[in-house]
Amino acid sequence: MEARNISKGLAVLRVAVGFGFLYAGLDKIVHFDGVNKAFNATAFLKGATAGTLPGSADGAIVNPTHDLWVSLASNPGLMSAVNFLVVFGEVAIGVALILGLATRFAGVMGAVMMGLFWVASWDFAHGLVNEQLLYGITAAFLAYAAAGEAYGLDEIIERTETVRRTPALRYVLG
Repeated sequence: MEARNISKGLAVLRVAVGFGFLYAGLDKIVHFDGVNKAFNATAFLKGATAGTLPGSADGAIVNPTHDLWVSLASNPGLMSAVNFLVVFGEVAIGVALILGLATRFAGVMGAVMMGLFWVASWDFAHGLVNEQLLYGITAAFLAYAAAGEAYGLDEIIERTETVRRTPALRYVLG
């Protein structure tokens, strides 16, 4: 396959995943569903982190990290930070991926965020693979593949003298 076609496909994948993150964050701000209620992860962390496994009884707590999430939800100061970081993270990761700006950093942060969501929800009633896992793997791949070099701003920024003199910046860009 031609390298240009691979670059186009990588750019399309990067932008699509970026829009997924951006939409999730913006929905928590502007409420596309019309419900004008501030985002708060407390109810999720207290009530939806028991997890599911094939064959587990309804209401059974099968998530080994459940107590961590419940204790986090019981701390208003930490929840304020969590609520901000979820929304800010989704919007920032989305914008960065769409623009192809600091793509490696955005991809790693997207993978970390989705990994945390995957562990918190522990929803394996239909198998190990779910939306959070797929988003996380895809975000990690975008970081690994330096997807920002495919029609992204990273491609332009990496040609600057600053990046040439500071090659460690390529661990963030790409």
